[in-house]
Amino acid sequence: MARFALVSERFEEEEPLDAYSRAVIEAAERVSPSVAAVEVLRGGRTRGAGSAVAITPDGFLLTSAHVVAGGDGVQATFDDGRVLGAEIRGRDPLSDLAVLRTHDGELAPAELGDASRLRVGQLVVAIGNPHGFGGSVTAGVVSALGRSLPTRAGATMRVVDDVIQTDAALNPGNSGGALADSHGRVVGINTAVAGVGLGLAVPVNTVTREIVASLMRDGRVRRAYLGIAGGPRPLPPRVARELGARDGIEIVEVVEGSPAAAAGLRPGDIVFAVGGEHVAGPRDIQGKMLADAIGATTRIELVREGTVLAVEAVPRELVFAE
Repeated sequence: MARFALVSERFEEEEPLDAYSRAVIEAAERVSPSVAAVEVLRGGRTRGAGSAVAITPDGFLLTSAHVVAGGDGVQATFDDGRVLGAEIRGRDPLSDLAVLRTHDGELAPAELGDASRLRVGQLVVAIGNPHGFGGSVTAGVVSALGRSLPTRAGATMRVVDDVIQTDAALNPGNSGGALADSHGRVVGINTAVAGVGLGLAVPVNTVTREIVASLMRDGRVRRAYLGIAGGPRPLPPRVARELGARDGIEIVEVVEGSPAAAAGLRPGDIVFAVGGEHVAGPRDIQGKMLADAIGATTRIELVREGTVLAVEAVPRELVFAE
């Protein structure tokens, strides 16, 4: 009996952790100092709440655009008890990302990862401010990749691509917080609850890094506008054989007075290439309408009534009112 008692005492003292627990704890300890509970203010009064992630030591934080919508300032509360005032540097509702800036103290920035390297089933840790409980940690796995998140700014709609789906518990107030991998690298910004047990996060990847850089630098994101609406459609068999491509985008609407209208595009046209690269769906065109396309002549290749044609369009800057 004495020997059994000694063995039991040793195990109690060591309190061994399994690998899963260690991974969650280490990721949380690494990321938590970078995550703030944010109180969104308007005219000095609380308008809403959420979370934000410090991304530079000199005061920049990343959050969700919908968290700070309608606000004119923010108070950010960190794990160490500091409460810092912050301005809304810029919002981009079409990616649901926003950047805050505080001048009140040095921050502990999180390390940004690369969501393009995630795999379904991989461990992820969500840290944020659900229901006002700051510094809350939940864990789960990547449930799916490549999801889409519709966004809107006034009458302008856009789809955020490659959204991460996770079963890590997310609740109101988690938006704007960190979704981290097991190494404590932030791979997503939590944005929405998709249903019971499902959450979505905007990925940290090459596209979103450019968006964040634009918000930090200019306070806004510039995008090009072509002025068409449509959906995928198979190319005519003869054209598909000649081009070595199966699908294109059938135009169902051309906005009056738009760059597409000026270029002579028509409903019924099947666009298969923009700027010399194949496009098979609206997202492919959306991905090409970036700042460098504004004012630049863009070659658009299409099929019209069985004939292959090419036209030139000059996209304008997308301007929207929220």
